[in-house]
Amino acid sequence: MADSTLNAIQLKVRRLTRSPSQSQITDAQIDEYINTFILYDFPSQLRLFSARQTFTFYTIPNVDQYATNTTYANNPLYQFQQKYITVHEPLYIGGFRAYYTQSRDEFYGMWPQINAQIQIGVGDGVTTTFSATAQTTFIEPPFIQNNVTFSATAADNSALTMVDVPVVDAVGNPTMNGNLYVPGFQPATPPTVVIPSNTVNYLTGAYTITFANDQNMETAPSGSSLLTNPSQNQIFAQTIPYLASIPTSMLYFDNMFTLRPVPQISYPVQMEVYVRPTQLISDEQSPQLEQWWQYIAYGAAIKVLQDRTDLDTVQLLMPEFKEQERMVLRTTLVQEATQRASSIYQQQTSLSASGWSGGFWTGGL
Repeated sequence: MADSTLNAIQLKVRRLTRSPSQSQITDAQIDEYINTFILYDFPSQLRLFSARQTFTFYTIPNVDQYATNTTYANNPLYQFQQKYITVHEPLYIGGFRAYYTQSRDEFYGMWPQINAQIQIGVGDGVTTTFSATAQTTFIEPPFIQNNVTFSATAADNSALTMVDVPVVDAVGNPTMNGNLYVPGFQPATPPTVVIPSNTVNYLTGAYTITFANDQNMETAPSGSSLLTNPSQNQIFAQTIPYLASIPTSMLYFDNMFTLRPVPQISYPVQMEVYVRPTQLISDEQSPQLEQWWQYIAYGAAIKVLQDRTDLDTVQLLMPEFKEQERMVLRTTLVQEATQRASSIYQQQTSLSASGWSGGFWTGGL
């Protein structure tokens, strides 16, 4: 059987670049060129049928947003942007076909972000901390995470605003508790510990809030008289209430998956993705499809020659590089040629043995 391993690719690159000696270019340097081409050039130039796979993650009850991350290795969305190039339909949630979009305008046009506002108390000019069991009332739960705002007015008429950031667990999944921060002072990474003096529970509506100004200095809401200024001493909470159910729509934007309705239990979310090719580490390792090895060798050799500014040799190699590219792409073209373009009429003209097929009734009742 023909050799398609990393060793074979290295040897091919040496021959194409006229570099037989380690003093001209080391194996480690060649490996760097090879894997650079595999990881970055290859998937940008070709989208192959064999690289399109199914990806599944699972929802968390009462959590609507799922962020890709580079921190939590046990999270299913860990290194999502590095492993997968693009996301595609069809989308299935809990086994049901769901609507997929990358447009915030479309998504929030169907699922408006309408804030519910409630007065939760009044300021006295001295008290800075308010809670759901003391001076103030509960907010009607449950409400969507990352959309909770507490607001009041200080004695100097400046705004006092606190916003929520969900607390995450050991694998980076949001919990039912959030911490409250002055806008601009939110942590760079999601918090993992609840702050007792500034926290909100998304399921129960309980909260404890300590107001601070735009310098993050503890500040009491104004104690102006209701008679002289009926709005200045009021304290408000703004939330987006929801009724949990099986999600029917998903938005993918800003490396975040957002589901509506908010899931009430754990559902599998299944979509199609283009997988980035795997780099070659071991000398005996072959590409995902062994056929690719010559294409990878030509691509890596061209990158070596470009760095040497040997553009004449690049031009000599380019026809064969393009020929190898066409051969790699051939399988995908033949595979997709058997599938016609989807349309609203496809199912009407592609029924099973008991229906219409190519102009003939094939049986049935």
